[in-house]
Formats: sequence, C-alpha cells, structure tokens
Amino acid sequence: MNRLSGETSPYLLQHAHNPVDWYPWGDEALQKAKSEDKPILVSIGYSACHWCHVMERESFEEGSAAQYMNSHFVNIKVDREERPDLDHIYMDAVQAMAGSGGWPLNVFLTPDARPFYGGTYFPPVRAYNRASWKEVMQGVVKAFRENREQVEEQARQLTDHLRQANSFGTQALDIQIPFVEKFTASQMEMAFQQAMGQADRVWGGFGKAPKFPQTFTINFLLRFFHFTGNREAKDQACLSLDKMIMGGIFDHIGGGFARYSTDGEWLAPHFEKMLYDNALLVLTLCDAFQLTANPVYEKTIRETLRFIETALMGEEGGFYSALDADSEGVEGKYYVWTLEEVQEVLGEDADWFSSIYDITDKGNWEHVSIPRLLKWPEDIEGFDPERLEKCRAALEHRRSERVRPGLDDKILTGWNALMNLAFTRAAGMLDDAHYRQVAVKNMEFLLKNREDHGKLKHTYKNGVYRVEAFLDDHAYLINALLGIMELTGENRFLDLAAAVLEEVVDAFSDEDNLFFYYTKAGQQDVIVRKKEIYDGATPSGNAIIAGCLWRMGILLDRVEWRQRAISMAEGVGQMASRYPTSFGVWTDMILQFVNGTCEIAVVGKEAGSITRELLKAYIPYRVMQSAGVGNQPYPLLINKEVEGDTLIYLCRDYSCRKPVKTIGELMQLIENGSASKSMAAQ
Repeated sequence: MNRLSGETSPYLLQHAHNPVDWYPWGDEALQKAKSEDKPILVSIGYSACHWCHVMERESFEEGSAAQYMNSHFVNIKVDREERPDLDHIYMDAVQAMAGSGGWPLNVFLTPDARPFYGGTYFPPVRAYNRASWKEVMQGVVKAFRENREQVEEQARQLTDHLRQANSFGTQALDIQIPFVEKFTASQMEMAFQQAMGQADRVWGGFGKAPKFPQTFTINFLLRFFHFTGNREAKDQACLSLDKMIMGGIFDHIGGGFARYSTDGEWLAPHFEKMLYDNALLVLTLCDAFQLTANPVYEKTIRETLRFIETALMGEEGGFYSALDADSEGVEGKYYVWTLEEVQEVLGEDADWFSSIYDITDKGNWEHVSIPRLLKWPEDIEGFDPERLEKCRAALEHRRSERVRPGLDDKILTGWNALMNLAFTRAAGMLDDAHYRQVAVKNMEFLLKNREDHGKLKHTYKNGVYRVEAFLDDHAYLINALLGIMELTGENRFLDLAAAVLEEVVDAFSDEDNLFFYYTKAGQQDVIVRKKEIYDGATPSGNAIIAGCLWRMGILLDRVEWRQRAISMAEGVGQMASRYPTSFGVWTDMILQFVNGTCEIAVVGKEAGSITRELLKAYIPYRVMQSAGVGNQPYPLLINKEVEGDTLIYLCRDYSCRKPVKTIGELMQLIENGSASKSMAAQ
C-alpha cells in the first residue's frame, strides 16, 4: 500500500493499492519535489467518475507505467471534492492550455507547484486521437530536462493567467448610478432572450449533448414568468423538467437523478448520482410545483428525497456525497434491464410495464434498456397507479440483489447544506413533518462541525473532520440557516447565520475588490487565491454570498451588507444578462432587485400555523420572520406588539403596508405591489 492508505477520502483509498507511489497533497510531497528538483504529477478525480476508474485500471495499475511515474515524478492524488480549491486552479490551467477540461485531470507542475502541461484522460496506447500516457510522460520529462527555461516560462504565464482571471466580470460600474437604473427590466429581457437562444425546444434543457440539468437557468425562467407572465419562459422551464423526469437521467425504479445525460433526449445518463445535483433539482421542482401545482413534480420530489434518505443518509444525520457510475466495473450495470429479466420478475404484468417504460427485446441503449417514459402513464388508457407501483417495487427489490455501485461516504459541508435547504423547502411547501425532522437533524449535525472546532471544516468521515471550509461551504450553510429559521421560527438560526457571515467577511474578503476569495486568508498550499464568480455544477459561492448579504442586510438592518450585495451584482450585471446560463444565480438576484423583496413578519400566538401556510405559497423573493410575541430584538419584529390577534406585516421598497390577518390578504398586497412595479417599468 502507498501513502494514500492513511486517508479518509474513498477516492484516495481506491488508489491506495496502486503500484504508483502516490502522495496525498501536503508538505511531504511538495518538499520532496523541491529537494529532488522533480516535476510533480497531480492527478485529480473523484470516486464516482467512470473515466477516472478506466485510467486507473489501464495505467495506474500497470507495472511499467507506474515504475516510470515513480522514477521521474512526485505523484500526488487529489480528490476534487475534498480539495475543490486545487481542482479549480489546475482545471483552469488545463482549460487555458487545451481549451477544455474534465476528469480525470492530470497536470504536470514545476517543483514549486506551478502548472506547465496537462490534460484529462490519456489512454495506454494511442487512441481517440490522443497520445498515450507513456508518450505524454516521456515528452514532459524530456521538456523538463532539456528545455527547462521554456517550462518555467510556460508555468509563469499560466500562473499569471490564473491571477488575472480573478478580475473577470468583477468591475463595478459608477456607484453613483441610481439603483433603479443599475438593474432594469430590459436587462432581464435580454437575459431571457439569451437563455432561450440556447434552449432545446423539443427535448428541453439548453445546448446540445452532453446535457446537464442547468437548474439555475430553469429557476430564472420560472421566476421570469411569474413576474412578466411570459408563457414561453414557463413552457421551456417545465418542458426541461418534464423531459428530465421522463428520461433515463431520472431513476424510475429507485428515485433520484444522475449527473447528466450523454445524449440530447435525456435517455442515457452518466450513471453517477451526486448529492448536490439532487438537492438543486429538488429546489427547482419545489418552485415548479408551487407555480403549477403539477402533481408529477411533487411525486418526483418525494421519490428523490426517498432515494437520498435510503442511499445517501448516515446515522448521524449527514448526507454522503455520491454513488458510483459503475458496478462490477461496468458503467450503468446496476440500473439497466433486459426484457427477459423484467418478464421473470413481473410475469403477466411485464409486457404492460415494459410498454410504459420502453423496455424492449433489442434494448434502447447498448442492447439493454434504461427505463424511461415515452409519455406520461396517466395518459395511457386503463392506467392503474397501484399496479404500476407494485411492479416498480418488485423490480426495486430484484435490483437490490445486484452488486451496488460504490458509495462515496465522505460528508461535505457545502453539499449537505444544499440538501438541507432542499429538505427544508420540501418540508415547508408540503407541510411534511418528517422532512422537517430530517432537516433539523442534519442542521444540528452541521453545526456540531463548527462548534467542535470553533470554525467550519469542509469534510467529515468516521468522526474525523478535515480541510478548512471554503467559501461555498460557508455560503451554502448561511443560506440553509436562513431557510431553517423560516421553517422552525427559531431565531437562533438567524444569529448563527450572522456569525458565519461575519466570519466570511473577515476571512475571505479581498481588500481591493468587493468579491470574495474561494479560500481563507492565510492558506499556504495554493499558488493563487481564486475567486469563483460564475456558476459551475454548483452555484457560485460569490453569488450565494451576495444573496445572503442582501437578505441578512434586510433582516438585521445592516446597510453595509446590502450595499455590498448591490455592488457585487452590479459588477457582474452586464455579463449575467449576456450569458445567463453561466451566471444563473446572479441573474436571479438581479431579477429580485428589479421586482423587489417582500419583507414579511408574522407575529402573534398563531404565528406558527400561519407561517406553515405561508411556506406553501409561491413568494420567490422574500425574507420572513415569525414570533409568538412581538417587540423582539430584530428589525422585522421590533415594535410589533399585538393583543389577541396574529398579524402579518409586509414591507417592500422602503415602505410598509397596513398589517393584515389572513394569507389571502397578504397575497393580494404582494400582487398589487408587483402589478405597480410592472406598470412603472412599462
């Protein structure tokens, strides 16, 4: 076993038996490279990555390749989910060199950890128009020995590029421009048109294969429809969700979504299931259900959360990271079916079930069938939901006897916070006490992380916390704390959110820029402190923090937080309106500025029951607090004394309305305010 045997990351432990002399990222490996003046090979991947496993089998377990690696390089294995900071840096470098990136990510560094060459998957022999792994390594060694000056210059240029990239999209406009002119309806119309320019109007989603869910863009379209009445936005958002739910990217037997589809019709997923994808899809489905009342969305939310609880939830209340794409070394083997096997399990129901889910003798993918819907079962004559559920349960039982995909059982703070918010939203929207219990248990687990160390950690496994938390961890946690504060009515969660936000401002701020670094001040093992501005697979930490600054600035009357949020959004406003599919969270925030934020306080002895009803309503841009008694030390609650009655207070756009007693009256006030803003914009 190599040095990875002492790690907790499942991905690193997968490589602990390789003949490669792998090191984890750390001082030992970095000092060895300097003392021996050797180039560093950093190989980055994650446990659910199919092509990472392929390259391991072909090259990292092959004796002669491993021997060459050990002789000529200091070899470092990195779990991208455990060290996203390193992944961001070296992925950007490879994208600058090659024009594209992905995993496995293999990057060659100078002894002082600056990148000079890299790529993704390299085959063992020339194939796919790619050089072989040995050819690549030999070329790097030759260049490092014979053209050292060129190597150093390449490393210098790439490092300079990484530093300069931090300023992308972050130049604020003149701060003296009036607020109403900084964020306009015409900007949002441009963002809508740009998003629709990439829309697949037949199969849903955006762009061509491979297709990712792009929940941020769907969120924007749903909210754009809500405020403008533009049905084209709603139709594209719902088409995208419908086609994903019908397709093979959704697991019709066990629930939950795979990471992306390899084709344009959502049939054949890359079968890995990630915690964060399912959290983001549940959140988007909550918006869609509140807007449309489509029961398919509620059913999909429940099936997805059932999958999370059964497959990805630990006894302590934390959520695990992912399920592998492979089982028994074959991608998707756990999830696909032959018609013969379905007939064996279901008997006389087999043909009926197979006709619904496109399971055929020839198969719909590589001679087997991925269950998918060609039309909604409810539209089939003689449809019997109980019969369908009985068939599905029987197949799920048979599938449980197969070899399960590998589980990545590390617990990541940021991804847990995303799923926490998903359970919180579902609990409020569906008034589901069980989801509420799950959310509260998970939040207490996450807060124990911070309490035990006095600061937040990024990853946890088997009682061991590792790695300083990043900006995303803090941002997503603050967002989740605000959500659970609204759900429970416990203002201690708001106090904790404020404390974490203060930590972010202190430890992640750039003195010369309004935006936040991804890593804390004082971290010594990265060559660049990056700022992540645009959305990736998960939402931009800067965008989420900007939203938290805005909401908490209102909740706690912190003018400096609100102003910073405005200035951050202003800095990326032009980019967001032109490229909404890359700046979806920012675009959503700017739409909030255009339409205003509802400030809602519910005070009185019936505050709990009224709040439960309010959480079912679709009010996309709001802050909300509730209390059984008034005059509590929070800006939204102070001086709101009541005797007997429970009142609902609404403030918006720096003015407050007369308190009302019913949710219907509140919704009418909100609707009237939205109509007034719409008329003013026209």
